[in-house]
Amino acid sequence: MKVVIASDHGGVNLKRTVTEYLTDKKIDFTDLGPDSTDSVDYPDYAKPVAEKVAAGEYDKGILICGTGIGMNITANKTKGIRCALVHDTFSAKATRAHNDSNVLAMGERVIGPGLALEVVDTWLNTEFEGGRHERRVCKIEE
Repeated sequence: MKVVIASDHGGVNLKRTVTEYLTDKKIDFTDLGPDSTDSVDYPDYAKPVAEKVAAGEYDKGILICGTGIGMNITANKTKGIRCALVHDTFSAKATRAHNDSNVLAMGERVIGPGLALEVVDTWLNTEFEGGRHERRVCKIEE
């Protein structure tokens, strides 16, 4: 599995926590930045992540900003992206199993680091169920 991750200034600390998790789990990832809490514009980071996942360069993407909302909206503007804003493990599992989400968005100001890692772990390790859900995901793509 190859993962691409980015944040804005409001999510850089949680992004560091997530990249440490990815390193510990030996998950291949690329961090597109930023590396500081200096103000940046979230679309400048969300769009490249979404484009790289949509192009098949990466299997999944993770986006983190203050709330996750801006990253989520931006990523979902890219054809082929099903980005889910998630702050609990039930939704993390459901969005993979039922919606085949390929990008995860979270908000550093909304979720603590412990729960965030549980969300990431659940999201990365839940398979798409297909079946009746496949038909629905195809309708999203249309």
